[in-house]
Amino acid sequence: SVVIQECHVQNTAREYAKLYAAEAEPLEGFGEVPEIIPIFLIHRPANNIPYATVEEELVGEFVKYSVKDGKEVNFLRRDSEAGQKCCTFQHWVYEKTNGNLLVTDLQGVGMKLTDVGIATLAKGYKGFKGNCSFSFIEQFRALHQCNEYCEMLGLKSLRTTHQKQRKATSTKSKNVPNSSTVKKMVPKKAREPRDFISSEH
Repeated sequence: SVVIQECHVQNTAREYAKLYAAEAEPLEGFGEVPEIIPIFLIHRPANNIPYATVEEELVGEFVKYSVKDGKEVNFLRRDSEAGQKCCTFQHWVYEKTNGNLLVTDLQGVGMKLTDVGIATLAKGYKGFKGNCSFSFIEQFRALHQCNEYCEMLGLKSLRTTHQKQRKATSTKSKNVPNSSTVKKMVPKKAREPRDFISSEH
């Protein structure tokens, strides 16, 4: 049922958020980490709608920190700490799952998030039917701008790796295995493209 899938989505995203918090909280200067509130499935056999979900009510200004498509630009995700940390969380999950999964629709009050979505590169990844299309992952890759929290976690810039992969496929197939092993080592240095560009000129 839709309700069960909704619980599966939010609680899976919540597990990732806990792992993210465990990695980010000890970092100096990272501060508070966004959390996804739990959603509970309740069974009401006597009711017309036998399954329902229950979750904590969030009080305050409800903000969407991430968007499903690039047409809706939300300044709060760029300018607010919670927004930036949500974007970093998306990048972190994307990297942790090797680009197979993306947490979408990060929204809530302050650092407490709810009603999130999950996009998967392929249907059935980790048991997801694919409630969001793969185009969200493509868009995220194209639109995500790393911020200081991405840097603190040592996440690789999506721009540079994306360009490198395209170059690698255009070279002779013999070179590809080597270039992919080199690729893993390069991004650590290339994380700040600005320095790279200035040193070239």
